[in-house]
Amino acid sequence: MAAKRPKHLMIIGGGVFQIPAIKTAKAMGLKVAATDYNPEAEGMLLADYPIVVSTRNINLTVNTAKQFHETCPLDGVMTVGTDASQTVAAVADALNLPGIPFEVAERATDKIKMRQCLREHKVPVPDFRPIWSLDEAQRAVNELPLPLVIKPCDNMGARGVKKIERPEELIAAFREAKEASISGKLIIEEFMEGPELSLDALVFDRKIEVTGIADRHIERAPYFVEIGHTMPSNLPQDQQEKVKEVFRQAIRALGINIGAAKGDIKLTAEGPKIVEIAARLSGGWMSVHTYPLSSGVNLMKGAIQIALGETPTDLKPKHALVSVERALIPSPGKILSIKGVEEARKIKGVKEIIFMKEAGDTAEEVKSNLGKTAYVITVGKTREEAIRINDLARQSIRIEVGESHALTWDIIRNNARKKFYIACKACVVCDGAECRGKVPGIGGIGTGESFTENLRALARYRINLRTIHNVKLPDISTDLFGQRLSLPVLAAPITGMETNLAGGMDEKEYAEAILDGCITGGTLGMVGDGASPKKYLIGLEAIQKRGGLGIPIFKPREYNMEIVTRFKAAEDAGAIAVGIDIDAASFKTMSLKGQAVGPKSIEELQDLKSHLSVPFILKGIMNVESAMAAIEAGADAIVVSNHGGRVMDAMPGTAEVLPEIAAAVGGRIKVLVDGGIREGVDILKMLALGADAVMIGRPVCIAAFGAGREGVEFYLNEKREELRKAMILTGCASIGQIDPSVIFRAAKGDR
Repeated sequence: MAAKRPKHLMIIGGGVFQIPAIKTAKAMGLKVAATDYNPEAEGMLLADYPIVVSTRNINLTVNTAKQFHETCPLDGVMTVGTDASQTVAAVADALNLPGIPFEVAERATDKIKMRQCLREHKVPVPDFRPIWSLDEAQRAVNELPLPLVIKPCDNMGARGVKKIERPEELIAAFREAKEASISGKLIIEEFMEGPELSLDALVFDRKIEVTGIADRHIERAPYFVEIGHTMPSNLPQDQQEKVKEVFRQAIRALGINIGAAKGDIKLTAEGPKIVEIAARLSGGWMSVHTYPLSSGVNLMKGAIQIALGETPTDLKPKHALVSVERALIPSPGKILSIKGVEEARKIKGVKEIIFMKEAGDTAEEVKSNLGKTAYVITVGKTREEAIRINDLARQSIRIEVGESHALTWDIIRNNARKKFYIACKACVVCDGAECRGKVPGIGGIGTGESFTENLRALARYRINLRTIHNVKLPDISTDLFGQRLSLPVLAAPITGMETNLAGGMDEKEYAEAILDGCITGGTLGMVGDGASPKKYLIGLEAIQKRGGLGIPIFKPREYNMEIVTRFKAAEDAGAIAVGIDIDAASFKTMSLKGQAVGPKSIEELQDLKSHLSVPFILKGIMNVESAMAAIEAGADAIVVSNHGGRVMDAMPGTAEVLPEIAAAVGGRIKVLVDGGIREGVDILKMLALGADAVMIGRPVCIAAFGAGREGVEFYLNEKREELRKAMILTGCASIGQIDPSVIFRAAKGDR
């Protein structure tokens, strides 16, 4: 017997408000086709069949749906949270799917036709005038008593809606409404005093099932900004029943005989009056969060069943709780940071915290239901409890806003994540958990344990607090390779932008950002070699243009002459030192590109050293034996490094092996270290364990991707201040005074 064909549902819209419908449909076992003009919209990425077409382009959507239907028959079409009812109706009509006629969808979208229809059927609406020109608007203001409301007839989200209290306010309000209108048609109507309610309904089998009624909270006059709603309404039950009856009358009058409807209704002194009716479930979060939370009913599932021509099931409320949704609207400006979100999520009763913006985005002055930064949704047994929890959660979230040119680490990290694509998530804590095994990529090889062990090894050490001293302005500068560095931190070499980092930056752009950021930050950056034979020239060119202020690190290529060629080019570029990452003797990205590498004997390294007149660095030292061999080979510096966990699994963390290596070297050569260094206190620990300076890779890479040179400089300045603070708290007046006495190793049970 042939397998039963899964049903297919087309959802018009692939944005954030359609995601719950897409997820619900997929959970029901349906295949989902989503349409949106933005191919990168989150809903489009979730859909089985993303179709790039604007929700407003009715003809193109219909033609596209017909073509899709020929090869993959559709069983239903719907929308939620956006004014696409006409597009839904047109597709349903063209494909003979369940749905309302196009003219009904038009009446439920055009506010002028809606009010005319409702008035004809004696459904209470405010007195109104359709207008096109400013002269018509002026006549309406003269005819109707103030205050009035002007609004576009064909847009949603309260865009262009404004209260007019005095005649002289008309011109500015007219212009705002006109700008927000799609067709240019406007409406002026009487302002209705009284509480406002939001309602949803499912319409099927000649029944209108009102599925929720909430108090709608509007603020920010003269604009009408919904700052949230509370479900269920607190109004007396008899008044709620009157509102529901007017809602049903409006649905019947408009001709909505199948599908869903949402309504905004004012309870005036004269009784309920319609603000707006739409042939869909409500936008925002009422239909997908607050009603399901308060009732236990999956309203989206019911709407999908109706769109498929089925009778909805499980519409009977399972419990009676109170759900509250409130918006977070910070002061206008650039969002610099968002703190306290995780603390807020842990508060009992907090069900959803939904962010529409992140650090780096701009918080505008909110004049409609668009542009809000976040929403907090809570639930409680009583109205007071649900509101109290919501207030507490919003108070816990701190949104810092500043000037447009300001830079923060949150902004840098968010920008970087977008450029990394799937290569790196720029995690809050760069611990290798999300990227483990992604080589090529930015993660640790295999299980990723060598990466994460670097952080664990550092975490085993604690700081000895010492605050009785006279160290107030510690000197954090140091000398390295004849250069005075303002802090003992260098940027580690990273290459392979295309192979490892999804091409978010090219090699030249990255090398320049690293070198420039380090130079302005008072230190040095390193550039890499990479699997492509000529890639090293990009970094050397960048170093040469900066007067040699940079250090290239080359791969241990099989033939020494290939390395000597690179050494000569580096010296010609004026590089102040050169190095080899000898732990890349068996490196995955090198073998993928057919580049022969291998280990080097002491004699081979001595030969390489003989071709140099600048300091020679060997990177990848993880034990005393190798350190002693490096000294014998003539190295001027070593880097204690497990290559960020990218060459071998099951290696120790660098902080674990550093003390023994540093003690054995005994100051004969410089000892650098990398691996898991994230904060200023980590730098202090590594210096106390015997390093002369540290190298940082992935976080500096995130900084470069997130804000180029400025990002790298910002990151280094942060580490500078963190290290300075750590030195004050341990009584270290200079880098040279940092010794093992400032740290201690935690007991085994405390690790």
